[in-house]
Amino acid sequence: MTRTGMGEADVWSMKRTTSAVAGRAVRDVLLWTVLSGAGLLWYLDRARSSLTLGLVIPLLVLAAAVPGSRRRPGVAVFLVNALCALGLASPGTPANAYLLALAVLTFLLGTRSAGTSPALPVFAGCLAVDLGLCAVLRVDAVYWFYAVTLLPLALVLPWLTGRYWKARQALVRGGWQRARSLEKQQGYVAEQARLRERARIAADMHDSLGHELSLIALRAGALELSPTLTGQDRKDLAQLRASVADAVGHLRDTIGVLRDGATAEPMVSSVESVEQLVDRVRGSGVDVDLRCEGKVPALPPLVDRAVYRVVQESLTNSIKHAPGSGIRVRLTRNGSRTEVRVVNSPSPAGRSADATPGGHGLTGLRERVLMIGGTLRAAPHEGGFEVIATLPDLVRTDRPGTAGTSGASFAENAEDTEDAHSGWDPVSESESVRRLASVRRTARWRFALAFSAPAGIGLVTALSAALLAYQLTTCVLRPLDYAALRIGAPRSSYAAVLPQQTFRYPSDRMKAQPAPEGTDCEFYRSNTNLLDQADVYRLCWSGSRLAAKDVLSGRPGGG
Repeated sequence: MTRTGMGEADVWSMKRTTSAVAGRAVRDVLLWTVLSGAGLLWYLDRARSSLTLGLVIPLLVLAAAVPGSRRRPGVAVFLVNALCALGLASPGTPANAYLLALAVLTFLLGTRSAGTSPALPVFAGCLAVDLGLCAVLRVDAVYWFYAVTLLPLALVLPWLTGRYWKARQALVRGGWQRARSLEKQQGYVAEQARLRERARIAADMHDSLGHELSLIALRAGALELSPTLTGQDRKDLAQLRASVADAVGHLRDTIGVLRDGATAEPMVSSVESVEQLVDRVRGSGVDVDLRCEGKVPALPPLVDRAVYRVVQESLTNSIKHAPGSGIRVRLTRNGSRTEVRVVNSPSPAGRSADATPGGHGLTGLRERVLMIGGTLRAAPHEGGFEVIATLPDLVRTDRPGTAGTSGASFAENAEDTEDAHSGWDPVSESESVRRLASVRRTARWRFALAFSAPAGIGLVTALSAALLAYQLTTCVLRPLDYAALRIGAPRSSYAAVLPQQTFRYPSDRMKAQPAPEGTDCEFYRSNTNLLDQADVYRLCWSGSRLAAKDVLSGRPGGG
């Protein structure tokens, strides 16, 4: 059965893996089809394009780059950038359809890379190839403009968009994970509330019922010594005392089952005072001496109950572990604190004074005292046992789980106590909060970068375009003015006609045209159309006189 189950699980896992791989393959094919379709339309629109360079090689490069972008997104971007760089070698135009593919794969680079470091060398390499190719080919200004503006724009802007998309998805996933964590924490808090209720019941049973049973056993033991009782009465009283002792043992076992974790603080104060408790114990035949040194003020309920529990637990342990001993109880004022000191003398029966007193009793008592900002010390003392508790008048509000005495309601303090016992501490729990805040800061930073970087690139592009437009429009010689120029005329006669600047970007073909010997030639554009390859006028001057003028075609391959 185990082997069959494992086999079915393996088959199911294999099916899921196969389905995921098939889904990725389908998405890659669809993306390749879209990008290749754009390249095919571009190729069909270019009548003189080479089939191998214009279509076959680009489609093969895309076929490798699209699926390869899942494992090596940087390499895929570099390959597609090489396709875009092929346009720089074209005599017609630097642009081609693979600028779209470059933008798409750069976006995937932003979504699939772990950080910003992998993208920086890729961008640097792409720009180095593009600008180096422009320098080697000595291309026109339009090609430089394409390499300096459009190609970096296709690299940076989609990558920033991809990084922002990835950060946004991480923020959403982090929010859902935190919601699931809060749901689990809520269940944990409910479970802790149940355990605290059990602990509260155990504490009340130990403090109240255990104390009363100990007094009953003590009364039965005292009655056994009465000279007026018959032998049967003494036998009955011995059985009664044994039954009470068994009941105390069963109670201890029940408390051990109910206890789980620290004892929670009951939310009511003691019903009787310390004086009434001592009087009741005296009535059972125990030698108890109570003294109050200094005036003890009215204490808050939690502090008053802690004083009562310290005295009650100490008396119970003395009666149980040192029967017949004398007990001294001292309540002493010391500034703004109250000291409770309970000491019992050695037991006449000779029982060990350092026996473990009460099991969970002192442990719960110590936690009760510490919770409200006090201290508790319990140790053997001169053959007997001593318990000293120092309690503040006001409950410490800087401790988790303590109740304040001014301003805050008791319900609010109890809620804080519940948080402290359940482990739900906003400071210690804030790891997920810090992670969520970190993701939000990263998302905001990337969002700002996604807009500021394109804005900077757009500003540089606009300035570059404005500079290029200024240069191209201030070197235009109107055709009518060109026609009016006469060979041999002095330059001064055409000062009002000639443009402010010459055309700075004539092609190598234009520069190679033969010119009269001993002349200096200047180039001027024939129109202001910035998007067209305009004809260029060449004026050759011999000294200050016009020696020759020519019209050079701006079309690729023109004379």
